[in-house]
Amino acid sequence: MAEESEDISVWSTQDQIAAYLRDGILSGDFPPGEKLPSSRQLTARFGAAAQTIRNAVITLEKEGLAFSRQGSGVIAREHPQRTMEPAKYKTPPTDGGAYQWISEAEKKGSDGKSELLAVEQVIPPTAVREALGLGDDGSALMRRQVLFLDSKPCELVEIYVPIALADGTSIMEHRKIRGGVGRVLAEAGLPPVRCIDRVSARWPTPEQAKALRMPTKLPVLRTFRVTHSVDDRPIQVEIMAKAGHMYELQYEF
Repeated sequence: MAEESEDISVWSTQDQIAAYLRDGILSGDFPPGEKLPSSRQLTARFGAAAQTIRNAVITLEKEGLAFSRQGSGVIAREHPQRTMEPAKYKTPPTDGGAYQWISEAEKKGSDGKSELLAVEQVIPPTAVREALGLGDDGSALMRRQVLFLDSKPCELVEIYVPIALADGTSIMEHRKIRGGVGRVLAEAGLPPVRCIDRVSARWPTPEQAKALRMPTKLPVLRTFRVTHSVDDRPIQVEIMAKAGHMYELQYEF
């Protein structure tokens, strides 16, 4: 019988300690204001040197999840992660109201805002072209914006709309659209009927890491959303990269 191979983690001990403490804070096992496990406890659990533990704690401090207090050890902070329910953002406002994401943030006592980065006619990525039924050289109007929650960047969004649908509308203009692109399409007779989300965890691209000001090596939640309208016509694709330490998604079935 062959011997079992040694289980060697691809994660450094420092990363393992940070992941253990991070999960405890985000899941509520280490409540805000309470001390995190001591260096002695972490050494016993991970066999780590004092500096390795300190480096893991520094990682959590950069992420805003913990802070050190002289004579009290390391304390868990109130974490910034928010629960997002994607189903609430399907139908655009019909009364000229603000974009749903901003409205929901305000309901929860937070300040939500967006910054428009670019409006360009582009040849989209392959997956976007396939979803919209465009050819290899088919173009779309791309709008890129970053969303902020309480002044902290939390999501980078790229919206792709076929040129045939965007042409002659405010979607083509380099300015914010009250109610979002979905409102413009709905008023043109193309309301959202069905949305399909594909969600994955990925390491951020350099562009995403910069826009989201990722404090450490954290993943992003990437959502690839295709919106269909009447006759199941695909009208819009969104690629949303959410900072992993800022969001969790909630779905009800």
